[in-house]
Amino acid sequence: MSGKLRVLITGFGPFPGAPYNPTEPLVARLTRLRRPAFADVELLSHIFPVTYYAVDQELPKLLAKHRPQALLMFGLATRTAHVRIETRARNAVTMLWPDAAQTRLRKGSIGLGPDAMMFGPHTARLLRAACATGIDARPSRDAGAYLCNYLSWRAIEAAGTDDHLRLAAFIHIPLLARGGASLRKGVSRITLEELVDAGEAMLMEVVKQARRTA
Repeated sequence: MSGKLRVLITGFGPFPGAPYNPTEPLVARLTRLRRPAFADVELLSHIFPVTYYAVDQELPKLLAKHRPQALLMFGLATRTAHVRIETRARNAVTMLWPDAAQTRLRKGSIGLGPDAMMFGPHTARLLRAACATGIDARPSRDAGAYLCNYLSWRAIEAAGTDDHLRLAAFIHIPLLARGGASLRKGVSRITLEELVDAGEAMLMEVVKQARRTA
């Protein structure tokens, strides 16, 4: 294990209703970044299958294997045209929509505990970093009730108990066409390149905050 600061960047694969998930190319681009600010940072990546089982099985293994100090997660919000910086995870899960493995949960809460858990004050800094690139980014208090919220909840849990993980953040991005242009009409068009720029700015802020909490 290197002595570098380690940041795990994650996305999701396709799921019912979204055969193309732009978090995959975004995560790949961010992980390949070579900047002086990342000279002593190890950027790791993982794409979760869109299943509850995958999150529960793979997240603990990733944290144990890589021991990241920060976790930067991306998910797809198909009905939102802007970037959403999630500020909390709700103790809620949908019983209406199955995951990619056709698993449908039988209860509406993730588990015992509060109604919601906050990511922390660093989300405001990530929002400012993203907005500084010119992208339309806004804070969000509702990560939904599907896998994005579920992963967010598990990540906040891990940040509170894991010996190495210092902070976690979840970012929702809009749906993009395969060529990189936004699919939505009548709204500001966000391209993959703009998402990479905003993602890099947020990644730099994550690195900065992780170092401060050392």
